Amino acid sequence: MKIRPLQDRVLVKRVEAEEKTASGIIIPDNAKEKPLEAEVIAVGNGRRLENGEVVKPEWKVGDRVLISKYSGSEVKVNGVEHLILREDDIMGVLV
Repeated sequence: MKIRPLQDRVLVKRVEAEEKTASGIIIPDNAKEKPLEAEVIAVGNGRRLENGEVVKPEWKVGDRVLISKYSGSEVKVNGVEHLILREDDIMGVLV
């Protein structure tokens, strides 16, 4: 199954969080927070303005982005968890 996001939506996959702290302490699964970093998998065509013009998104497939903590809708694509977000839920692109 494939998904193509519509309009200003973006399909992302969360980047796995570290399992150890910098000092070597192992973090148990129930204490881990959801990572805020994600990889862009697919991008919609863009946001449509009131005058009918389409504004293309600033990111592309493969970009690493920072997302809001509780944003998006979780979906499974081929057994892998992904998020579908609105353009506004992406806070920045990692360079």
